[in-house]
Amino acid sequence: MNRCTVRLPFILATASILAGCGLSPSPGEDPGALPAETLAPPAVRYAAAAEQIRRHARDLIVDENLPGVSIAVAVSGELAWAEALGWSDLEERVPLTPRTRFRIGGVSQPLTAAAVGLLLERGLLDLDTPVGSYVPALPDGHGRVTSRQLMGHVAGFGHYGGGENGQVDPDGGLVFARRTCAVAADATDIFAGDRLRFEPGTAFRYSSYGWVLVSALVEAVAGEPFADFMDREVFAAVGMPDTLLDAPGGPPGGHGHAVPGRAGLYFPAFAMRTRFGLHGAPNIDHTCLMGADGFVSTPSDLVRFGASLTRGDVLEPGTVELLQTEAQLASGEPTGYGLGWFVRRVPLDDAEVRVIGHGGSAVGGSTSFMAFPDHDLVIAVSSNVSFAEDAVRSLALATAAAFTGDE
Repeated sequence: MNRCTVRLPFILATASILAGCGLSPSPGEDPGALPAETLAPPAVRYAAAAEQIRRHARDLIVDENLPGVSIAVAVSGELAWAEALGWSDLEERVPLTPRTRFRIGGVSQPLTAAAVGLLLERGLLDLDTPVGSYVPALPDGHGRVTSRQLMGHVAGFGHYGGGENGQVDPDGGLVFARRTCAVAADATDIFAGDRLRFEPGTAFRYSSYGWVLVSALVEAVAGEPFADFMDREVFAAVGMPDTLLDAPGGPPGGHGHAVPGRAGLYFPAFAMRTRFGLHGAPNIDHTCLMGADGFVSTPSDLVRFGASLTRGDVLEPGTVELLQTEAQLASGEPTGYGLGWFVRRVPLDDAEVRVIGHGGSAVGGSTSFMAFPDHDLVIAVSSNVSFAEDAVRSLALATAAAFTGDE
């Protein structure tokens, strides 16, 4: 699925360049020697597909110099296969497991969209009412946008790390990481002084800050901290035991584990390419990104979430359809995005099929999350390194092709 890369300030990229050749899983490592652990062995009908992707994943880890990957597949609403391969901690040689948590970046947004859907179904929220009616402390310019515009990335908000024209801003790019936010309302003043980049509804511009405001909206309407509402109403309701808001802390200069069970965090050593080596990523605080980019999860939890939407366990089918329907600009031009979900068509099994989902990149993590409604198939792939979006996306698409080929 399309992804939006975390645009890190020059200082972070430069630090990686100056640090030297970096780490690798093991120079010349035999793909077959990588550690692996299975959570859900594949059913007999999918055994060949799983073995094909297992080999593919092993080769990808070595060829792209990834620490490791974790894969999960749900078919017909049930977890069909989940396996982790490679390393959580390269220095200590700690293997990944299927329950190792990853920073999932923008994949947080479909999860947050489910919370909005619940509030819609309860009659507590209207998508076309200005958000200032729910969050009155906002500046006037921000308060006039609607929830629908925020969720569709058409509200005119900027994105962290980007200057006026999308260029990297070395001074303000990681301003969110200089503090810890206990509730979503604490995070909105980070961008309170920003003006809207365009008239709402007239252009598409990916904006994590817009989804931070969505998190504050959920918090205000629900009348409780955003993380508490998500934990009870979404994660517990679906059965996602390994998903939660990221936490601050851990060794400031390394890739420590502030969240129990979270994978070690890695960053490319040079030119944002993992092939040139890896370093421990700075343990940057993601808490102020809230439901925009702030969750940690596992591929297994993510496919459980996707499957639950198919079954209608948490949201009504009409609400899911609303969230996953491609929006249009005021001009009538389609955006390729719904309300928290990218909406695309991709080639699969000699045909173009509809795929909905999200990609995510965070400091020390990359995730691809895809659902194929025509095949009742949900796939998630994660790696514990920044800038591996293309690699995890390619593995997710290969997994879809393998599993649909066995239908």
